[in-house]
Amino acid sequence: MQESTMDLGQKKSTLSRPFYEPPENKATSSQIINEARSSLRTLGATRPFTPRDEQRHLFPTSTNRTPESRPPSSFSLNSRHFEGPDSRPVSGTRLSPLDHAPRTTGVADLESILPPKPPTSDPNRPPSRRSANSRHRIYSQQNSDVTSVYSREGSAGSQRSGCVADAKEENLVHDKPIVRAHSGPKERTQPLLLEDEGSSEVKEATVRLAGSANSPPSSAGSHRSGSGGTRRSSIGQSRTGSLGRLDEDTDELYNQKVAPMLEQMAALSKKKDCDRFLVLAGNLYNLLEENNCLGKHFHHRSTVLKVIFKLLDVEEPRLLLKLARLILAFRVGGNNLLNVCKLVFKVSRNEKNDSYFLEENLLNLLLDTIRGADHQVSCEALIYCVGAVKFLTGNATILKRLARLDCIKVLATLMHNIIKTNKETGKVGDQFGHILVQLAAALRNLADTNSGREQFISHHVVEGLTVLIETYPNDSDLMLYISRIFSKVTLHTDCSTALADQHGCYKSFVSLLKRYLKKEDLVVRLCFVLGNLTAKNEQARQRLFQEKDALDVLLNVLRTYNDMDKQGAHEVPAEPPLDESTENTSSINKVEDVLIKVIRVLANLSISEDVGPFIAASPQCITNLLHIIERKDITESEELILNCVAAVNNLTYYTTKQSTVTPQHLTIAQSMLKLVLTSNMEAILETARVFGNLTRHKPVRDFLSEKKVDAIMVTLLDSGNRELVYVACGVLINFMIDEERRPLLKQEGGVTKCIEVLRDFGREDWQLCSTVCKVLCNYSTHMTSSANTFGHKEAQLLSDLLIEYLDKDAALDLSQHPIVVEDEVKAYIHEIWETDFCPVASQLLRRIELHQCDLEPLEAPG
Repeated sequence: MQESTMDLGQKKSTLSRPFYEPPENKATSSQIINEARSSLRTLGATRPFTPRDEQRHLFPTSTNRTPESRPPSSFSLNSRHFEGPDSRPVSGTRLSPLDHAPRTTGVADLESILPPKPPTSDPNRPPSRRSANSRHRIYSQQNSDVTSVYSREGSAGSQRSGCVADAKEENLVHDKPIVRAHSGPKERTQPLLLEDEGSSEVKEATVRLAGSANSPPSSAGSHRSGSGGTRRSSIGQSRTGSLGRLDEDTDELYNQKVAPMLEQMAALSKKKDCDRFLVLAGNLYNLLEENNCLGKHFHHRSTVLKVIFKLLDVEEPRLLLKLARLILAFRVGGNNLLNVCKLVFKVSRNEKNDSYFLEENLLNLLLDTIRGADHQVSCEALIYCVGAVKFLTGNATILKRLARLDCIKVLATLMHNIIKTNKETGKVGDQFGHILVQLAAALRNLADTNSGREQFISHHVVEGLTVLIETYPNDSDLMLYISRIFSKVTLHTDCSTALADQHGCYKSFVSLLKRYLKKEDLVVRLCFVLGNLTAKNEQARQRLFQEKDALDVLLNVLRTYNDMDKQGAHEVPAEPPLDESTENTSSINKVEDVLIKVIRVLANLSISEDVGPFIAASPQCITNLLHIIERKDITESEELILNCVAAVNNLTYYTTKQSTVTPQHLTIAQSMLKLVLTSNMEAILETARVFGNLTRHKPVRDFLSEKKVDAIMVTLLDSGNRELVYVACGVLINFMIDEERRPLLKQEGGVTKCIEVLRDFGREDWQLCSTVCKVLCNYSTHMTSSANTFGHKEAQLLSDLLIEYLDKDAALDLSQHPIVVEDEVKAYIHEIWETDFCPVASQLLRRIELHQCDLEPLEAPG
């Protein structure tokens, strides 16, 4: 009997103990709520606003680059800027032109291109009659044989050199001193060096002297082999084989088809007949491509390019691109590569010309140019070529085409090559920074493509951009574009994880926030990226917090921009977003945007139980948050207010001795009070979460009860918002701790509403049902009669529901569910039902049955 009496006593003690008492391995009411649905929450945020540039510029309008330190976006460009093909490499030093008068090519010019003759034994000896006669024959042959394909079109200069070479070859191959001059190694390399000097006459004369396919082989080969001391076949003899036949074929192609086309193009250019010119330019390209004559190996490449260069004095952009297409296909270098890239860049600056870039294979040629150019030799050309690609990625149709052409891979390779060069040389190339700005801006747009993220991962773009942040921290333009890229790709788990795994990125981000504290455009994106990294990655939270000065820098950003906001909002006119589909507002407060993002980072960091107490210990953090809540209006600054309240919620979770939040519980509750009275359901929800933490403390419950907050929570049980009902139940769990406040639940109809919640959401949300049962458990502590506590009808209905829900077969029967539930989901539902709902529901049912009485209460005498 004693044992059974003791068991009964223990049972009664267990049943009558308030649900909030934690002692024997029991969690507090707030911890119980957190187990069901974490009260510490990560925050989402909208992407930073990006206004559309009205004009296309090489660098951002806010650039800190001086005009002297950057390549110009605007420049004049015409045929005079183009030279002989591959005439000379680009020089970093601009030389002043020499004063000289141009003159026509004569016999003296032809003699000057030949190697010097060996000196005679007697310097005073007059030249031999043989040499004089040779020169006379050259001059006579030149005057008699010069005919030009383009003489009618005013282009005789370029063809005259070829005819002079023919005459010269015929008369000079038998001149023994000249043959001897070409026998040594130095002299044999001279024609190649002369070709690089850029003279059209040099090019033609050198080719002819070498033994053109148009002239039959002569005895020059025997002279050369005998005079040089080493038996060597002449170039003319080598072309009697397959190479000679190839030259014969290309010569025939040039004379019969290419030259007439060039002549017609020159005529149409003067007549400004653009339509026919466009067709002819396309036909010329197709002809050269079909006969494998594009590239550097074509025998008449120099002549064709000279004619094309002369045709560039036109204004029609489509025509210019047709000519640029031919020039790029010939793989030009040096100044010509720079100028053709400038030409394409100039056309691409006007978005009205975008459709022209979709014609033929111009995009392929641009990518081939980037792929094949040496970034150290052709740095300036790459700036304009990549800049043109950057402009074109702003067009959605071109963007998709470039993505299919592996543009991301091409740009990634260029980026990695620049990184490699910087590492090998041990210094940072500032000129490379100009390329990287264009490259990063293009990658920013390419990140939006369907395969963009996958290619960013496979081509290690994220890793490369992280290295650039470490290498070019002083380049604010580059940092801005990289932050824009990261703000896009870190919205996705794969790229966010890839960036979070780069240990050096946290130090770089903290350093940039410190360096560019007042640069809103950059700070807002850096904070947005850090918010994305810390949203779902505990390791990222730890690494960021462990970075030196990280918390101090974040709090300094919060304080600085809060002070700026107090002084006056920094608003910019609304413009159509560049790529965001979000609804635009009337204006964007840039300072508010920074506050939203940095508060989000702090809130996400607070989720970590190792980091949260340190942030809660900072008086600066909670003070700034409360100032913002008190100063701002929810109707005008909704996202900012909601982020502040969510951050406060996370901080009020921690009740350590070092916390600066605990002494301010009443202040916080008072600041939050205005939000629970608004019509904004999100604000009410976030405020209720804060009250769920604060009502663990008796002074706060007393204060909020005076303000009728407990009654408001009961009213919220009628809300159709399941999450809001859940949070309201969490607050009521704490209010029901105080015995003097329990009658309010029944007076406000709270018991009936709790039963309705169980009935409406049973089988769909066992966590919510569990929370409702916890409210009723705390409410019924020390009760003596179920009917008196709940009401006779309510007690019977509640008992029936609990019996039904505790029946496993009935509770977990999903056969009537409109959607087929997978086995994994079924297992999860079963686990929640068994661990969360059953223990508290069983306790409540036993209490109801223990104090249930079938006798009807007597009515009071009349």
